[in-house]
Amino acid sequence: MPVQVAVWVAIGALAAIVLWRLASQWIKYRGDRLITCPENQHPAGVRVAAGHAAATALGRRPELRLSSCSRWPEKAGCGQECLKQIEASPEDCLVRNILTQWYAGKVCAVCGRPIGEIHVAGSQPALRGPDQKTVEWKQVSADKLVDVLAASDPVCFACHMANLLVREHPDLVVDRARKI
Repeated sequence: MPVQVAVWVAIGALAAIVLWRLASQWIKYRGDRLITCPENQHPAGVRVAAGHAAATALGRRPELRLSSCSRWPEKAGCGQECLKQIEASPEDCLVRNILTQWYAGKVCAVCGRPIGEIHVAGSQPALRGPDQKTVEWKQVSADKLVDVLAASDPVCFACHMANLLVREHPDLVVDRARKI
């Protein structure tokens, strides 16, 4: 009986190690990324096939391939040389990390409060463009991110929601500061 328990413990430990490796590789390679396209030297938004990367990572470096690119379908047959940028620094090209760094130390352009730390599951700050409209960062395509950030101001979640309410439901808003 003790031998059977030891075998089951060993199998369980091995399964846990395999699952941990698969999950860590999937987490590492999921999400939208911003790269410089080697063909035209312009920003492009890409997504790595994270499931494939995780599945091929057991005992070796993961095999990376793109699942989407902002230059597709026109350039769908490319050699995917941009993957070298992702292999070299997977965290630095992740859109979420680029945005987190951009917001670091900034204050809301509307209320002046610090943006603060951005949490994955929390309320996300927004961007206010030259037209004074606010947009969630998920609404900005990765290939346009650099230009949008250069022309935008940071806005906290509360001010973004207020702006959205005024814009989409002006009949529900009372502006008490406005003189009649």
